[in-house]
Amino acid sequence: MKSILEFSRAQREAQPIVMLTAYDALMARLVAASEADAILVGDSAAMVVHGFPSTIHATVEMMQAHVAAVRRGAPEIVVVADLPFLSVRRGKVAATDAAGALMQAGATAVKIEGVAGHDDVIAHLVESGIPVMGHLGLTPQSVHQLGGYRMQGRDPEAASRLRSEAGRLEELGAFAFVLECVPAALAAEITAERRIPSIGIGAGAGTAGQVLVCSDLLGLDPRFQPRFARRYLEGDELVREAINRFARDVRAAQFPSPQEVLA
Repeated sequence: MKSILEFSRAQREAQPIVMLTAYDALMARLVAASEADAILVGDSAAMVVHGFPSTIHATVEMMQAHVAAVRRGAPEIVVVADLPFLSVRRGKVAATDAAGALMQAGATAVKIEGVAGHDDVIAHLVESGIPVMGHLGLTPQSVHQLGGYRMQGRDPEAASRLRSEAGRLEELGAFAFVLECVPAALAAEITAERRIPSIGIGAGAGTAGQVLVCSDLLGLDPRFQPRFARRYLEGDELVREAINRFARDVRAAQFPSPQEVLA
């Protein structure tokens, strides 16, 4: 995809949307050369790249750097960037500055967690020409308030609230929304009710698209294996074995070879 308008086209034509989360130029280049549709630069970079325990440690400056790197690696694909913790809770001016910084770094759109308490900010960003993707269900920036990384929308009241929030996002002008860790049946129902596409993660197969983090898809971290993240490669084993082969070659004086020595 080269435009957010293609999200709407995919929705109309019932073509599932494929998103991958990436944080650097190399991975972005690989994703852009694949059959994927779009890249999400998630605030999960704070955890995956920087080693923090949660996404609340991400800053606008951190996200700017990752967005810029991804855009340099993938000059044409749609790039959606997370607005980090509290950046939309400081009012319209601060949120616009943060969103503008990510757009200037190379984002096509920004993603905002939740609706309550900052729906005016979402409307303001959309009216300012900044495309907004919503994020409902498990919102990692609110993980402490939610009591951990738990499935959302299980009871009727919570399910009704998610439906209402999805409708509100559509009213505010969001072009799409993520549904994270929501019961599959509920996610499918919400998707069918809305004219903008849903992107699922841990929300079943009834959403309009799916997103996974590249490092999860590639199986690079054996310590983190959520049930909803299918490993398409045992990357940790492959990388470790390659490093071990290099170490053995060096210790056996087999690297570099005469052909690999610069004259």
